[in-house]
Amino acid sequence: MNQMLMHNKGKKLRGVNLGGWLVLEKWMTPSLFEGLHAVDETSYCVELGTQAASRLRHHWQTFITQDDFAWLASIGINAVRIPIGHWIFGANYSYHRTYGESRHPFVEGGIEILDQAFYWAEEYGLSIMLDLHAAPGCQNGFDNGGIKDVCEWHTDKSYIEHSLWVLESLAERYHGRSALHAIEVLNEPRWDIDTNLLKKYTTDGYSRIRKHCKPDDTAVVFHDGFRSYRDYVGFLTAPEYDNVILDIHRYQCFVREEIDLDIFGHIKKTIVDWNQEADGIAHEIEYGAYVGEWSLGMDLKVVSLWANGPFNHALETMDKFQMDVAYRAYASAQLATFEKYQGWFFWSYKTETTPAWCFRDCVNNGWLPNRFGFK
Repeated sequence: MNQMLMHNKGKKLRGVNLGGWLVLEKWMTPSLFEGLHAVDETSYCVELGTQAASRLRHHWQTFITQDDFAWLASIGINAVRIPIGHWIFGANYSYHRTYGESRHPFVEGGIEILDQAFYWAEEYGLSIMLDLHAAPGCQNGFDNGGIKDVCEWHTDKSYIEHSLWVLESLAERYHGRSALHAIEVLNEPRWDIDTNLLKKYTTDGYSRIRKHCKPDDTAVVFHDGFRSYRDYVGFLTAPEYDNVILDIHRYQCFVREEIDLDIFGHIKKTIVDWNQEADGIAHEIEYGAYVGEWSLGMDLKVVSLWANGPFNHALETMDKFQMDVAYRAYASAQLATFEKYQGWFFWSYKTETTPAWCFRDCVNNGWLPNRFGFK
């Protein structure tokens, strides 16, 4: 097994996110939230109380299955990024006021599902990047951080310490598994969290992970925190630090000037601005980078629980043929650019109602290639 692990460092990844599985996002699986006031996993578990366990466990067992891993491998995808919540190991996290009268509201048992994912990944030859997607107190105020409209992770040392404990526990549990390729210390910390605090947390996370995972085996990944990659020039560099990866997420549906673009503007931004950024990262950052999230989404309305309109988008006046052409062009432009990086992960593998964000729908619709192999 150790021989297999040695091949992980520097491996080119073409992957998908398994979002909406072990961390809920309402826009991805609206059926789970039907009839509830809940908008995130915290409020979901608090509102349902004891009923949450049976619903979530059923979701875990059916939303992603062994067949999905087999299908991904069959078309040449070689990696999955698995978002997890800080509650993955059970009820040892600090209390937050949004829990109400429930000291530990989150449903237990997710770690056994994650164990199963490792067996499936190893059976089909897929690499896994574990991603701490939701931290205690929430690190970004988004529903994907576990608590919408709250961003307090950085204000409480116990929240930060628990996050580090989770990272070390993941490293300890999975360090011998051939599928483990990387651990991401924190997904999308908000842009106004102090950069020095994030750098200290990332450095501490690196140390915790390295207690169990060698650089030849496992990459340590950190998100850019919605700031320029230039803020990280000279950070975590060799020889003291090894196999570090910068994670950037690239969408064109959240900022007004991008929402207002037509399809040609979206493509131009991809092959000019994002292409120049890829070249800049390659020349100025001493280690590799992943595009940890991207999609074909250009319509803000389908993903947003917070934004105000107008919800215009580039495809709204097109007929089906024109829309298919536009999606294929936007997909090809992004793939051509993102292939410059050490890896990329489409967000996400599966959604219920948003095809441009659903990898399987994008492949089936002909918007994305039906083969991603290296041969």
